[in-house]
Amino acid sequence: MDFKTFWNSTTAFVLKNFFIAAIIVAVLIVGAVKWLGSFTHHGEEVVVPTITGLYVEEAQILAGNEGLTIQVIDSTYSKKEPLGTIVEQNPRAESNAKRGRTVYVIVNAKTVRQVPVPDLRDVSCRQAEATLKALGLEVEGIEYEPSEYKDLVLDLKYNGEHIEPGMRISEGSLITLVVGFGRGTENVEVPNLTGMNLADIRATLLNGRLILGSVTYDAELTEENKHQFVAFSQSVSAGSQLLEGSRIDVQMTTDLQKAATASAQQSEEDFF
Repeated sequence: MDFKTFWNSTTAFVLKNFFIAAIIVAVLIVGAVKWLGSFTHHGEEVVVPTITGLYVEEAQILAGNEGLTIQVIDSTYSKKEPLGTIVEQNPRAESNAKRGRTVYVIVNAKTVRQVPVPDLRDVSCRQAEATLKALGLEVEGIEYEPSEYKDLVLDLKYNGEHIEPGMRISEGSLITLVVGFGRGTENVEVPNLTGMNLADIRATLLNGRLILGSVTYDAELTEENKHQFVAFSQSVSAGSQLLEGSRIDVQMTTDLQKAATASAQQSEEDFF
């Protein structure tokens, strides 16, 4: 069989198509490898810059200059670091990474964490200090007042004012503890507490060097109505003399008419 006859034969046709297909496949493979290398930046590495301590916006510019991107994955709170700055990065600074790589970061919260003030009344001074420290609050000082029992916390102050348990204040805030030193030696006059809410009662008694004792309610105490209760009765009549540091028990009601009647009766007794 001569060459012309072979070239026109079925076998030659199959071989020609096989070689053409092989060339096409080889070209596609080479093209794909080159495209993948370009897409993944194969062999192109950069040094990851130090972005801890920067704000995210600053870090994006710095990382972008190196062909990297930034992604925030979490936040934390540290009073040792500026608010809103990056505190941790991955990959770490000065390591090598491919262009296009994402740098994952953890940022410090943008606002100071708020913590609830615990109820430390009738807790020992030492235990109260430890509890406040564990919550991230600081004891600024201790004020001593007459009390029935010694070394127990009577009240907490923030910025010089009484603070109710449960209120939220910034972490790192300074708290003053009001602590009892035992019964005093002087008599003080019992104030009229009728019509006052619990916070005002406690503050009034402390100012008068007396202590709030038991508190009872003439109705069920709930989260919704707890701020509506006012005093309508007290264990020691207003105007009486007691040794400083003594406790006064009160009864509370949401019936304002009941409280007003009790207040009027107290005023009448004071008059006579």
